[in-house]
Amino acid sequence: MDLKSNIDLKKLPAHIAIIMDGNGRWAKKHGRPRVFGHKNGVTAVRETTEAAAELGIKYLTLYAFSTENWNRPAFEVNALMALLVETIRKEINTLNKNNIKLHAIGDLSRLPKRSYKALMKGIESTQHNTRMTLVLALNYSAKWEIMNAVKNLAQQAVDKKLVPEEINESDFENVLSTQGIPDPELLIRTSGETRLSNFLLWQVAYTELYFTPTFWPDFRKEHLFEAILDFQNRERRFGMTSDQLTT
Repeated sequence: MDLKSNIDLKKLPAHIAIIMDGNGRWAKKHGRPRVFGHKNGVTAVRETTEAAAELGIKYLTLYAFSTENWNRPAFEVNALMALLVETIRKEINTLNKNNIKLHAIGDLSRLPKRSYKALMKGIESTQHNTRMTLVLALNYSAKWEIMNAVKNLAQQAVDKKLVPEEINESDFENVLSTQGIPDPELLIRTSGETRLSNFLLWQVAYTELYFTPTFWPDFRKEHLFEAILDFQNRERRFGMTSDQLTT
């Protein structure tokens, strides 16, 4: 069945976020070390990014490395950071060819120098692209982001730039790392796990959640199309009733 042809291009989510999970278990299933799974996950990143751009998705956010991931074995963390550098360098031309802009969120200052330098080069090289924005969540934690936002607003209040009683949602969103990016309408998590794992907790308040048992290295365009079709078959009420939506 041609899944892509069944997608209503007028009802696409403007922003899709993905928790790319299952690399390690995929590698174990194939009798290989965890790093082998991460390397094979790059193919899924490429296919998913290109498919999203082809459809007309405006923002795609990938949860690439959480603050908790530093607790993994040093060998795996170092391999992930090296893979990040290698992948960005290899994919810059592809991103430019597809008119895709690279962006990143998270505490980027803690990244190793080589990783940070490669990331900044990728962001700079693609800054004028307009077809889609690919957002990498690196050394990211939703709790860190929210705490950072609270501290920022508190400082603005101390500096008399804000009146505490008048702080609203817009003020808060303007100090999040996703400032200027619409909240994701669809969040996909692979590998069968059904939790958010400290990812975009503020932004996913009304996001549709889609969980698939597919391990990330096996995720392909068809899996993305399936998730979007599932999304388009849901009724998004935002606290209202079905009757209110039809009147």
